[in-house]
Order: sequence, then C-alpha cells, then structure tokens
Amino acid sequence: MTNDTLPTDLQLPAGVSLNSRAAALIATPGSWPLVLHTRVVNGTGGGPEKTILHSPRFLNDLGYDCLCVYFRDPADSGFESIEARAQEADAPLVAIDDFGPTDRGILRRAKGLLSLVGNRPLIWHGHDYKSNLVGIWLRRTHRMRIVSTVHGWVLKTWKTPLYYAIDRWSLRRCEAVICVSTDLLETCQGMGVKSKSLMLVDNAIDLMQTRRSQSIAQAKGELGWPESRLLVGAVGRLSPEKGFHLLIDAVAQQIRAGIDVGLSIVGEGPARGELEQQIADLELGDRIHLAGFVADPAMHYQAMDIYALSSLREGLPNVLLEAMAYEVPVVSTRVAGVPRLIDGQTNGRLVDCGDREKLSAAIGELLCQPELRLQLGQAARATVEQRFCFAKRMQMMAAVYDGLQQPVSV
Repeated sequence: MTNDTLPTDLQLPAGVSLNSRAAALIATPGSWPLVLHTRVVNGTGGGPEKTILHSPRFLNDLGYDCLCVYFRDPADSGFESIEARAQEADAPLVAIDDFGPTDRGILRRAKGLLSLVGNRPLIWHGHDYKSNLVGIWLRRTHRMRIVSTVHGWVLKTWKTPLYYAIDRWSLRRCEAVICVSTDLLETCQGMGVKSKSLMLVDNAIDLMQTRRSQSIAQAKGELGWPESRLLVGAVGRLSPEKGFHLLIDAVAQQIRAGIDVGLSIVGEGPARGELEQQIADLELGDRIHLAGFVADPAMHYQAMDIYALSSLREGLPNVLLEAMAYEVPVVSTRVAGVPRLIDGQTNGRLVDCGDREKLSAAIGELLCQPELRLQLGQAARATVEQRFCFAKRMQMMAAVYDGLQQPVSV
C-alpha cells in the first residue's frame, strides 16, 4: 500500500500507510464518532475480514465513521489481497508495520495514527489479543472507548497459553465484549469478564452480495469440473483445527463405495504439505483438489453439491453462512455456535467433531438424494435471511457504540 495519493498537508508517522479512502476520511474534519476496527493479520487473513472490511459502509448509514486498521509485517505479500478486498468494499484501510510479538514500536506507530484523527469521539474496536492490549495501553493517553470482538481461539501453538493470558487480562478491561457464539460467551464469563460488558452478536453476511447467480452445472463448467460428477466443497485455512484430513478420508470412503464424487478445498495454509501427501497416498489426485487461496470463492460455492465443515474448533464460521446463502446443503461438525445455526434436520446435517465415519455417512446420505439437497439448500438460505443479515448485525453494533457515547476522561 502506498501513500502517493495522500493530501500534501497530511504528514504520516513512519510505519503507517493509508489507502486513498482512509486518507480522505482522515483529511476531512468530522464530528461523527470514529470506530477503529483493529486487527493483527498474517497472509491473506481469514473470516474476520468479511466483517471488518464491510463494516464501514453500513456504519456510515448509522452515524459512524470507520477505519479498518491492520497490524501487519510490511514484508508479508499476502496483505495485498486484503488491500484488494478493501478497495472492492470501498473500505478505508490503514496498515501499521508490525515486526512481531516483541515489537514495542507498534505502540508508537499506533499512537501516531491517533494523532491524525483529531478530537472526535473514538472507539477502539479490537479483534485479537494484541489489538486489545494496544488499545488499552493507548487509552492511558487518549480519550477513547474500548470494544473487542471475540472470534475464537482456534490456532494451538506453544505460544497459545501466553496469548490467552494476555487476552484474558485485556478483555476484563474492555467496556464491551462481543462474542460470536454462545460457547465463546461462556468462556469469557469464565475468564472473569463482567456480564454487563458481554453481548452475543452472531456473525452475519451481506445477503445482497451473497446470492446464487449460476446454476450448479454452469459453475462447474466455469471451474472445469465435470458436470456429471458430484462435488463436495469446503473453504478455509489449511490448518489442523479445520479437520480437512478427516474430510478427505470421508469423501474417499464415498469414492470407494462407487459414487462419482470429488472434493475441492479452497484455501491455503501450513497443512498443505500433509494434505497433499494424504491425497497422494490415497491415489485420488484426480478427484480431490486443493484449490489454493481464492479472493472471491463465489463460483466455488455455486459449483458445490454439498458444503462440508469438518472443523474441530470454530466460533461461528462465516464460510458456513456463505455456503448457506448460496443455497448449498451443508454437513457440519457440531462445533461451537454451529448448532444455533443448523438444526440437524430441516436446514442441514450435524455430526460429532472428529468422527470421520459419521461425517462420511452424512455426506453419503445427501449425495444419494438430490431432492433432499435441494430442500436443505433452500432452507439454509431462508435461515440466513431470517437470522444472519449483516445489516441487522451492524444495527446491533451501532447500538453498542451508542451506549458508550458518554464523557470519558483520560
């Protein structure tokens, strides 16, 4: 991201970059409260980007300005995809250089950004442990309210206990904590977050932008997939908690049972090598594809006969909402907030986490019943329309921000 198009009188701190939309917002004096959606990102990002990057245009209709602020390694080329998505969404994007967990300079650079926005009311809305911590630290010298959204702690590494401890400390000091699933709400309660600060606000999607425009056959043709071959699909980061190794085995069972079916997994991540080896060992490279990262997977969703979520850990996955909005029948593990979305009968199928046999059986049931797939797909779309509309979600978020518009002292 470059600053070539910035107003000449706008002096940026070192390590802070803006797109033209963010520069225009900062350069134009405003009286509306300013929400800083702030998140650490690696590579091409994940599910939270679908919320963060689409928030500004909805909040503008509700009396709030908004900046999408990302802490990112300036050498990470994956951030280019987030820049492209921000441009498509007309989102004001700010990039702040971040050189890892021990980079204390992030505080100076973030403080430099705050110096640009004037005296308007500020709401710092963090989306992970580091953005929460930075916001709480900066509140010592800047008048602003602190909000956090808890998306879930899905990656498990040796650093996870430390990050979890930092987040626990930070969340207790936030004035509002948004949880995207009931299990995360219960976890936050167990961490000592005050009940009056907690709110359950489900993930949601923009239904106008997420609707079927191609038939399954047309979409398969666009992707070069045989029209007569059934397609099971999934979208997500290639990492162990997504359970894609289980999904590959589950579909392989159906192939061995004589069903003309394949699997396409859209996404990139550290488990690619292991999954490629698994596919090679099964000798199913012609049927099971790792499609890689796709900026806009709309065509992939529309080509799917079944969407399968095999995750072992999740919050409330945006990818599941998207599949349902495209009228794709879903089979999902019974993980986190998913049972609030899928009832297991009328709008999709649920199986126990980690059970590849039940996962395969549920997929097999739908593969053999085209009328059932049609019914479940239509019911899935209706569920999302009724309960997971992005415009309604943003009205709830604006109500949270409205409740914070009281005088605050440094």
